[in-house]
Amino acid sequence: MIVYHGSLERITQPEIREPNRTLDYGSGFYTTTSEAQAEEWVRKRMDEKKAKEGFVNSYLLDEQILKTLNCLIFTAPTEEWLDFVMKNRTDRHFTHDYDVVYGPVANDRVYAAFALYEGGLMTKQNLIAELKTYKLVDQYLFHTPKSLQAIKFHDAKQIKP
Repeated sequence: MIVYHGSLERITQPEIREPNRTLDYGSGFYTTTSEAQAEEWVRKRMDEKKAKEGFVNSYLLDEQILKTLNCLIFTAPTEEWLDFVMKNRTDRHFTHDYDVVYGPVANDRVYAAFALYEGGLMTKQNLIAELKTYKLVDQYLFHTPKSLQAIKFHDAKQIKP
């Protein structure tokens, strides 16, 4: 399987980085199975940073190695997924010990619904029901150095504005 990572740079050796903001699944190296999602993300970063180029990096995911790791898998938006994302997004001191986390991306559109939930204007059940109507893209978080053994650089497609 191939997974993609959008970046302003070519990344042949992925590494675990501490983010400067809270993310869905915590710190680490994020990828998606959607090349279009990775390109959309890199184009957004290019606009923000006024960059002249970006890259959609692709990696071969070794599913045999993946099976040996401590993985948390969310196949759809569920209450457990919502609680996990909210902990990561709202508690800067929250940590987990999973090597890999897989599940839906909580993108900007999803966060508008999350804001209604956080503000008490939507119940957890209503939020989950609404999220199930969205076409959500997936993401893999490689959270530990050990998890990075499951991906190997394949290619980098240059993106221009």
